[in-house]
Formats: sequence, structure tokens, C-alpha cells
Amino acid sequence: MIDITAENFETEVLLASQTVPVLVDFWAPWCGPCKSLSPILEKLELAYGGRFVLAKVNSDEQQQLSSAFGIRSLPTCVLLMNGKPVDGFMGALPEGKLREFLDKHLPSEDALEAEAEAQEALEELEAGDVEGAIERLAQALEKDPANDDARFDYIKLLIQTGHFDVAQATLAPTLTRIPATLRFEALQQWLKALEFAATHDRGDWSLDQFDALIAANKRDFDARFDKSRVLIAQGAWTQALDELLEIVMRDKSWGEQAPRKTFVALLELMTPPKPKAGPQAVGKSAGGIELAGHAAVQEDEQSALVSTYRRKLSMALN
Repeated sequence: MIDITAENFETEVLLASQTVPVLVDFWAPWCGPCKSLSPILEKLELAYGGRFVLAKVNSDEQQQLSSAFGIRSLPTCVLLMNGKPVDGFMGALPEGKLREFLDKHLPSEDALEAEAEAQEALEELEAGDVEGAIERLAQALEKDPANDDARFDYIKLLIQTGHFDVAQATLAPTLTRIPATLRFEALQQWLKALEFAATHDRGDWSLDQFDALIAANKRDFDARFDKSRVLIAQGAWTQALDELLEIVMRDKSWGEQAPRKTFVALLELMTPPKPKAGPQAVGKSAGGIELAGHAAVQEDEQSALVSTYRRKLSMALN
């Protein structure tokens, strides 16, 4: 439980709610229902084991905060997540109703454990333990199959390490969703390129062999597209984008727009991941000041590259 004032509101409520839900309890010393609600909230904060933080605002002393939230009756509770109010209630609810309210919004214990596993996977990956990271992410998905961030990272690592069958099996359920999820479609396009390179007759061609066909016929789109897939398999994604763009510029609808779809997929895979929300987000200080560290500079360069190719595609399609 934290006592909130105008001075610590931004840090203890707005910023804190980026990483853990914060339930703000507006109360006053003269409020009878507040006195009955307060101990129940404190009990639930302990019972929920860190799944939310209870922040108490004395409305008499912090009238500016009460006014900002439009508080007209006490007690009033407002739940903030990711820096924004998402729900609230007025009056002294019984414990059962309070649990219903919290359970509607708070992540489950399994989801929190899965998130912890995913975070440990990231740390193992940074330490160079790829197989350990894969195992952690598999455990995270087992605990919380709905964790798409962990699923994406897991499939991506499986592809990078050549576990194509497991990657395809893990990816398959996401491809039936309506609407489709772009980042999982992107992984599917990557797998298709790797499968082509591994199984197709042209998969082991040299780039010179493709270039000879293209030099003889600039509109040999089969050669251009096959070359792009070989480049993708080799990790030469920028060169692959250039080849795909050549097809799009000459024939937007060729191959049921497979070049465009593959181009978009590569951009999705090349886009740097957004930093985790909160004061510890990569590239920012606790006060939100941008840090020009090496990693941040690399991400900026990569983002700029992706933006450049997005513009190129837009121009080719218009």
C-alpha cells in the first residue's frame, strides 16, 4: 500500500502502472464506508501477491488529484493499467465483488509465471544460451498459451536454430485466426523461404545463376522471386527486399501478390521490438529521458532502414 500525493503520483501510479496494475483508492478520514473498504483492499493486496498495487489518495489533502479524476463520491476506486484508467467503482463493495472486479482485469498467476519465464528466456538469450532460452519460452507457453509475445519469440528462435517442424507446429494455430496476425504471417513467409532453399531444385543455386536469367529477361519474375527466397534463407534480407521490390514495381499482382506479402513479412521481422513498458524500458531513463546507448543507436538505425523500405513499397504500389 502506498500513500499518494501530487508529488509522487506520476512515479507511483502512472509509471508504476506500466508494469503492474495500480488500484487507486480515493478516501477521506470522515468517510464511514471508506473505513470498511480500506482493510478489505489491504487484505486483497496481500492475497493477490503482487498482482496489483494499492495506492491510497486522501481526497481532503489531495483535492487536485481528486478533481483531476472527477471524484464526486467516496470511496471511489480507479484501476490504472499502462498509465491509463481502465475501470473503477464507487462505494464499499463486499470482498466477493471486489475479487470479481480484480479478476476481470488482472493477469492470472499462470500468466505472471509465464511472463517471468519469458523474461528469464531473454536474459539467457543475451547470455548466449539459446537452447536454454528456447526451453524457457516453451515452459512459458505451457503455462500461458495465450502469451503471443512468448509464442512469437519461441517460434523465431526455433526457426533460427533449424527446428522447422516444431516451429511450424507451434505456428499453425495462429494462422487460422481471423483477422490474421501480421507477425505470425511473417514467420510463415520466413519458413516458406527456408523450406524452398532446403528442398527446391533452385534452392542451392548461386546468385550468379539467378542473375543470368534476370539479365536475359528483366520480367523473369520466377527467377527474381526464387532469388529473393534464397537471399532470405542466407540472411541477406535487405538484398531480398530489393529483388522483391523490383517485381512489385513491374507487376503488382504477379503470383497472387506473393512478392508484396513477402516484402511486408520481412519488414515486420526486421522491425526492432518495442521496449517493455515501464521506467526500465530500454533506451530510457527512469524519468523517460532518451538514452543514446549503443543498443539504442542500433535500434534507431534499424528502424530507419525499415521506414525507408516501407516508403519504397508505398511508392511502388501508388
